Amino acid sequence: LVAVGGPAHVHGMTSQRSSDGAVDMDAKDSGVHLDPDAEGPGLRDWFDELREGQHGRAAAFDTRVHATTLVTGQASKGIAKRLRRHGFDLVVEPESFFVDKSNHLEPDEADRAEAWGRSLAETLVQART
Repeated sequence: LVAVGGPAHVHGMTSQRSSDGAVDMDAKDSGVHLDPDAEGPGLRDWFDELREGQHGRAAAFDTRVHATTLVTGQASKGIAKRLRRHGFDLVVEPESFFVDKSNHLEPDEADRAEAWGRSLAETLVQART
């Protein structure tokens, strides 16, 4: 199983440009705090480097502020689309986990994410039997 996720940036998946903008916001102490381990290419760039014709099962998720998708976007849908394009079969619908304006998970979201992970594992076990 490949689980791919990231924050919603500019209504979609991260790119190098949107990630650089987020780093700039964090440096200005705007209230947005980035995970210090969140380095590397944005998801758009990562997908551009991924070989076509991959096979296997996958799941897509994102983190975003808890508001209508008209305002926030939903990166998980774009991630799911790219996974399918690369030959992966999605085992569940794309999921969003909600963060506050400081980029911390809202109350109960960690529990919801853990339950989502368990449901992924259960789906895989059921598929084997």
